[in-house]
Amino acid sequence: MATINLTGESFDPTVAADGIVLVDFWAAWCGPCRMFAPVFDTASRTHPDVVFAKVDTEAEQGLAAQAGITSIPTLMAFRDGILLYAQPGALPAPALEQLISAVRQADMDDVRAQIAQHETASAR
Repeated sequence: MATINLTGESFDPTVAADGIVLVDFWAAWCGPCRMFAPVFDTASRTHPDVVFAKVDTEAEQGLAAQAGITSIPTLMAFRDGILLYAQPGALPAPALEQLISAVRQADMDDVRAQIAQHETASAR
């Protein structure tokens, strides 16, 4: 599957969908972003069941600010609408594969329980 470009309008519905969504925040002038792009593209073809999306931080400055992006590239991994990973830095292919495997293997019932517990504790 090819990567898709996200905008301020398409970001929330895309990451809220069921399944795995990886989002690469990048800019054309960013050297590490250009180095990571082919790794991300190759993974998108290897994992057709995963949504691979890109956000051009120059074109979508408001979205990048809303997402708290302070360094690029930044990769975010969502599963079933829940953010599981958000880190800056260009990943080598093996590390990206490990991340995808970890997101696939995440026990989402446990993740939801932890979120609920945290929200309950924060409300006190």
